[in-house]
Amino acid sequence: MPNISTAWNAFIKFNKGMMRMPIYWQLWLMLLITANVLIPLLFLSHLESQVVLAAILASVILMAILTGLSGFTRLLGLGHVLWIPLLYFLWTRLPQIPADDFFGLWIRVLMVLNAASLAIDTVDVVRYIAGDREETIKGL
Repeated sequence: MPNISTAWNAFIKFNKGMMRMPIYWQLWLMLLITANVLIPLLFLSHLESQVVLAAILASVILMAILTGLSGFTRLLGLGHVLWIPLLYFLWTRLPQIPADDFFGLWIRVLMVLNAASLAIDTVDVVRYIAGDREETIKGL
């Protein structure tokens, strides 16, 4: 089992990698963070927001672990695997969530953003499995 220092170093490396990504990816990440972290804080009394926050927290932990194991590689796309059950959960809740208020609009936009992210992640993980295992951000 890794010690706390190793885990902390992986988390730092993961965050450094995100900060050194090209600007268009950083903007995409900011959009995902806004949708998955900041906006749910406005709706903490809703179960859906609590589940979204739990899923993003688990994803960040998983991505830090993956960074520790493989570096800042395309395997990090696997970190969003928990968004598959999250999207299913949100899909089943849609009939009870009106689309004509901010909460309902946020849920629907979040689902589109996270589904798009999963598509990007799938390509990355497939490329990793196919042999593209170099770190995407060098010198971390």
